[in-house]
Amino acid sequence: MPTLSIHFDSAVFAHLAHAREDETVHVMLTLGTSSTTAPAAPPTVPRGPLAGLMRAGLLAPGTVLAFHQRRANRSGRAVVTADGQLIVDGHAQPFPSPSKAAEAVTGNVINGWTLWHLPDGRFLDELRQELDNGSPN
Repeated sequence: MPTLSIHFDSAVFAHLAHAREDETVHVMLTLGTSSTTAPAAPPTVPRGPLAGLMRAGLLAPGTVLAFHQRRANRSGRAVVTADGQLIVDGHAQPFPSPSKAAEAVTGNVINGWTLWHLPDGRFLDELRQELDNGSPN
């Protein structure tokens, strides 16, 4: 069995030290290279519904998306992965689309493009419209 070596940047520990008690911190592990390890895997290419937004630079890996439905008293939080999926708090597996991620939180079939929003308040659907129009707002 090979030896596994995991090194964390000091920024990870700094973030953990200041994280809220109820906050979920996502850490992504990737293969590194050194003289004694195999070459790293090729860069991850986004696929699926979010891929176009990511390739256009409108959505970046690590972006935190959120929503709050007052009437249903429901909130959700998801993180965009490098391959264009969403990791939703409380779920072990990533979701391939905004709508599937929203459905996992709400329990209903729902349009995730008009539900999830970025930290600046814009909805994913607004980003998609920017991409379709060919120019950022």
